[in-house]
Parts: sequence; C-alpha cells; structure tokens
Amino acid sequence: MADLKLDGVAKVYGGKVEVLKDINLDIKTGELIVFVGPSGCGKSTLLRMIAGLERISGGTFEIDGVRMNDVPPAQRGIAMVFQSYALYPHMTVYDNMAFSLKLAKKSKEEIHQAVMKAAGILQLEDYLDRLPKALSGGQRQRVAIGRAIVRDPKVYLFDEPLSNLDAALRVATRLEIAQLKESMPESTMIYVTHDQVEAMTLADRIVVLANKGIAQVGSPLDLYERPDNEFVAQFIGSPAMNLLSGEIIETGAMTRVKLDGEGFASSAIPTTEADMGRRVNIGVRPEDMHLAEGDAIVDGVVDVVEALGEVTLLYFVAERGNDPLIAKLPGIHAGLRGQTVRLTAPPEKVHLFADGLTMRPKG
Repeated sequence: MADLKLDGVAKVYGGKVEVLKDINLDIKTGELIVFVGPSGCGKSTLLRMIAGLERISGGTFEIDGVRMNDVPPAQRGIAMVFQSYALYPHMTVYDNMAFSLKLAKKSKEEIHQAVMKAAGILQLEDYLDRLPKALSGGQRQRVAIGRAIVRDPKVYLFDEPLSNLDAALRVATRLEIAQLKESMPESTMIYVTHDQVEAMTLADRIVVLANKGIAQVGSPLDLYERPDNEFVAQFIGSPAMNLLSGEIIETGAMTRVKLDGEGFASSAIPTTEADMGRRVNIGVRPEDMHLAEGDAIVDGVVDVVEALGEVTLLYFVAERGNDPLIAKLPGIHAGLRGQTVRLTAPPEKVHLFADGLTMRPKG
C-alpha cells in the first residue's frame, strides 16, 4: 500500500520567496498522477519535496498515514527516475540495475532475482551484458527505470523522463511506461511533464499547478471537457481553447451571448435572469469549430494555413474586434489563405466563464 497525503504543503526559499503554498492532495495506491503546469510553477519542486530532496517549509506529507517531513529520502520507500539517465558508463546494464542492491548488501541471489524480474518487465533481457554506450536513448531510459524497479519501492517518481528523447522514441517509451503501470497495478506513480500528450495518455488524474497552488485536479477528460477556470481551459488541449468576450443577452436553458463586435454565440450552459447583461468570456476549442452556413460566432480572414493531412489548422484574425482565433478542421482545406471564413460551434461545446471561473454547474 502507498497512499500519499499532502496537507497544506508549502515551499519557501530563504524565508522570502514563496514557490508553493497550501498544496492539498490525496493520492491513492495504484494511481498514476501527472503534474503539469507552466515553467516555474513548482512541478519538479513538489516532486523533490515528496522524494525528500527538498525540505518542506510548511504543512504535512504522509505515506500510509506516517508523517514523512523529516524522514531521510533513503527511508521513504521512494524511487526516482530523472530526466538524465545518469547511468554508470563503465558498468553493464545488469550491474547498473544491481548497483543499489549491492550497496544495500543484498545477497547475490536476491540481486539476481530482482534484476531479472525488472529486465523481464522492461524487455531488457537481451541487453544485460551491454554497456550504456551500446544502447539507444529509449533503452537507456528503460535501464534507469529498471534501476528504480529493483528497489521495489512504494512510490515511483518520474521527473520529465522522456524530455531527452526524439519524437519517435518518446512515443515508444511512453507506451512502455503505460505498459509498465499495467504490469504493476499496486504501484503508485507520480509523473512530471510539460508534454500534454504524455499527461493525457498516461494519467489516471492530472494535477494542474499554477499561481503557487493547484488550479484543478481531475481525470484527463474531466479537465478537457469540464475545466474549472480559464487557465485550465487554455492550458489543457492543443491548440489552446479560443476565448472571446461578450455580454449575456438571453438566459435560461440556452444562453445567448453578444460578442464584442457583431458576433453571437449560443451555449447550452443554463443561466438565470440575474446573469442578464453579465460580462463573460466564451470558450471554444479549435477542434469544436466548423464552417458556418447560418449565424456565425465570428468571421475571420485566414492568415496562416497548416495542412497536416488528417486535419487543417486555420489561424485567422477576427474582423469584429476579437482576438485571433484558431480552428482545427478535419481533412484537407486548400486555398483558404486570405479568404474570409465564417465559423461556429454547437452550443454544447461553448463554455462560459465569468471572472475567470467556469459557469458550468458543478456535478
């Protein structure tokens, strides 16, 4: 079992620079939690505090109900996989994976069993006699993960482990990490990344960090479909959600918004008479926009076209005083650069935000 609890955790450097504050998070045994957020938001700092490599300035961190604030890293039952592989170049794969167990004075039989078990999980049996220089980047990262597995920790921490790999290797190694998690269902894993694809495909739950705290916690699809605020709405999803400002002119089960300029939008989010005239932002994801035949949310002159084959990205400047928008249309749409495009979206895909927070009813 490896239940983790962070209660009011904070990090302050030098008594003045506050990096994280009031972090409250419960992580259950067997979960794969992914930390995401903009650069400098404290993702790696929080991970290092859990590992014991950074001192906790305030609050409490527990593993299985035991306070860990002052417990040394080696005694927390945690293994960490870093961005750099940090393999010993003069040691074989087998010896790299066995090294920590040798330091712990385990028997040769225990070491061999642990290394062979990890090698089997990671499909490294054929590489045990090789030196790191004879391995690909993905294989080296698997060895680094294997070095963590042999310790049989309660918790695995991954700090951007795929950042040094090229695109193809990232995809392959990401799938291997997903398979690794499936093969160890009782293992608790925390994973830091700046890559949204990694977060969306690997996580049981995503923790979005911003403004020194947690902006939202939820499953990948919860964050994508039901963001709590504008920051999460724009951070999750690529390209980012389009935001357009306007004023509510009709309330009820269907809300109608007059956008700044001449555009209109309808949203399936219900509002009351008290919301009449309220200033709001509507949010529409690029993939939810489509060419309009009738009323359009916005007209725009296409500035840039990115034809990707399966989809076409249209970047255009709105003609009605709104911010530039992006539309992600399925298929190939040639010859649209410089043309005026009229776009709309189904009401159930139009989000409403007031004062930066979602107006979607909870539950």
